Amino acid sequence: MRIVVLGGGFGGMYTARALRRRLGPEVEVELINAENYFVFQPLLPEVGAGSITPAHAVSPLRFILKGVTVRKAVVDSVDFARKAVIVFQGIQRRPTEVPYDHLVIALGQGTDFSRMPGLEEHALKMKTLEDARRLRIHVIEQLEHAQVTNLPDTKRGALTFTVIGAGFSGVETVGEMKELIDRSLPFYPKISPDEVRVKLVEFAPRILGEMPQELADYAAKHLQKHGIELMLETGVKSCTHRQLVTNKDEVIDTRTIVATIGNAPLPVVLRMGLPLQHGRLKVERNLRVEGREDVWALGDCALIPMKEGASERNDFAPPTAQFAVREADRVARNIAAVLGGRAPEPFAYRSRGALASLGARRGVADLMGFKLKGFPAWIVWRAYYLALLPGLGTKVRVMLNWTLDMLGARSLVQLRSYRKPPMRYVYFRAGDRIYNEGDRSDGFYTVISGALEMDRTDPETGETLTRRLGPGDHFGERLILGATRRRTTVRAVEDSKVLVMNRQEFLMLAEGFEAFRDYFRPYMEKHGVELPGAGSDKDG
Repeated sequence: MRIVVLGGGFGGMYTARALRRRLGPEVEVELINAENYFVFQPLLPEVGAGSITPAHAVSPLRFILKGVTVRKAVVDSVDFARKAVIVFQGIQRRPTEVPYDHLVIALGQGTDFSRMPGLEEHALKMKTLEDARRLRIHVIEQLEHAQVTNLPDTKRGALTFTVIGAGFSGVETVGEMKELIDRSLPFYPKISPDEVRVKLVEFAPRILGEMPQELADYAAKHLQKHGIELMLETGVKSCTHRQLVTNKDEVIDTRTIVATIGNAPLPVVLRMGLPLQHGRLKVERNLRVEGREDVWALGDCALIPMKEGASERNDFAPPTAQFAVREADRVARNIAAVLGGRAPEPFAYRSRGALASLGARRGVADLMGFKLKGFPAWIVWRAYYLALLPGLGTKVRVMLNWTLDMLGARSLVQLRSYRKPPMRYVYFRAGDRIYNEGDRSDGFYTVISGALEMDRTDPETGETLTRRLGPGDHFGERLILGATRRRTTVRAVEDSKVLVMNRQEFLMLAEGFEAFRDYFRPYMEKHGVELPGAGSDKDG
């Protein structure tokens, strides 16, 4: 018996741990996650503000999931008929099949900014550890730039910081970011506190819509007192790398835009073909995916009804860590019940309240109807999340970070990590394999020098057709179509130099250079795909 859990967030990690404790060693439990660590997301704003070191806000999954098989891999698809998860793992581009008897989907959600031009390209996000790390580096970079520039417009844009969305994530992010700025200004003598502008943009008429009005009002007053401007009943129309335009046509000169809105299903979840409602997987009250006996879902990616005939927003479980932890326990209990020949039970849980940190050692808390504000709420916030942190080592490291943060200044060191360039040269020796049929599509290739051979199997005759490629030839076009698998095998027959680019860079070139677009238009039209910018050419 094999149970496979997809995702290593609150839902996935706690499900795997509960399954192991409940079912014992007789049942194999495997967790698949793109990273080998668990991110404690409520602490991301503090990571972004520098009060917690990034490595201290995560826990190695192999440490906290004793007895669970952890596979670091990217989920590509699920073959429900054959009961197998197809993944790409490590440096391999070959697909690997992971069989299951029961499957638990806890992959969370992605983002979709398509309705607001420019937001995807220029906004920072707050969903991953890398997002938080990038925010801190970016804020410090703006302070460094404002310190030395002699251009008033440039300085104004660098010192204007904007956060979109005033839910828990947005409010905590803007509060922590303001504290980072305030505590850093003494080291930038050419920046006056009066020159710093921090704005929180929210489409609703109030912030923290999930909390009681009294606490939301307190939070709003605290943020304003702390120097944060609230722009309520304001939406985002578009943005550039230097400006944000609201739905009221107000133009804000800013080089910092943090978006905490726009949740959307991940592409891998869409590829599964499972029923969706409001962009989330439709599940029964017992957390089974609708229409599937052996597939379960929880967390942000699942729409979980809390009562029969649920239709209103409050009738479904909110996508919070508090609920995900309880959902995980119910999934484990229900899978154990099914394996034991019993019927699964519906998920039932009543929220114990909500907490939010506002920065400057202030917070708000609603605990079973008991309301706290200010410093006591901030202490409760920290105590609650410290208790929820998995692993003693993580708890100790976070406490140490908090203690040091109270005793000294925030670090202004900028450490940058290396990323593989999206467009790069790759060298191959004669006989090297570039990729095999069935491998993951990971680039578009152009031959610069040398010679390669491409083998393709004729689907009708089964015959292998071979094509020789030389300088100027290209291959890997299926990547442009959104394909995830290769249909050919390519190898070097001479020492060769190849230019590789990712799909996004290819589409950017197609949109920006007419000659490039025209060259590939026949191929794309043959496959029914329109290149960016192609419509305007046809109209002309």
